[in-house]
Amino acid sequence: MTQPSPSDLNQQEKSDLRRRLISARQSIPAQVWRQKSDRICEHLLNWSYFRQCRVILAYTSFRQEPDLSPLSQHHRHWGLPRCGDKKQLHWHYWSAESKWPLRKGAYGIIEPHPRSPQIDLSLVDLMLVPAVACDVRGYRLGYGGGYYDRLLSKAPWNAIPTVGIVFEYARLPNLPKDVWDRPLAGVCSESGLFLGEK
Repeated sequence: MTQPSPSDLNQQEKSDLRRRLISARQSIPAQVWRQKSDRICEHLLNWSYFRQCRVILAYTSFRQEPDLSPLSQHHRHWGLPRCGDKKQLHWHYWSAESKWPLRKGAYGIIEPHPRSPQIDLSLVDLMLVPAVACDVRGYRLGYGGGYYDRLLSKAPWNAIPTVGIVFEYARLPNLPKDVWDRPLAGVCSESGLFLGEK
């Protein structure tokens, strides 16, 4: 019988942790979820860099991820991802006045219409990254699809400042990581905005 490799053990550890943390997030009462989400939005709005950004890439809340939609009242230029073929993310401009409404995508996630205008990457100053968890060094536990890992490993995407968005219970001392994992520039939870050295 062959022994599992360190990589296999790491993936199993990530999978178990992912399942427990998503279950915990989905058990947060709606009122508490709203309060925690609003606190995260306040921390971002109080960040001077955030207020100066031209275009910010974000996400739509899924399975009780922190909800960032109130931020759209304070910033005009947003980009949201759409899951495409070959496990790629396509980014489109979004605003409440958009002629192309958001719609449910392949995984049940609300995403931009394929015909909505695509993002000019040269104008993007910040990416708010969804996560199952982040650790205090900025390493991220995603959903296992590798969409963001692939994206953020490529130039010029890897030059865009990134902030992981999680509830405080999911900001952990350490996460299991692989050699290809890269830390985010910061993490924001309801307890505050924590920026690394990057």
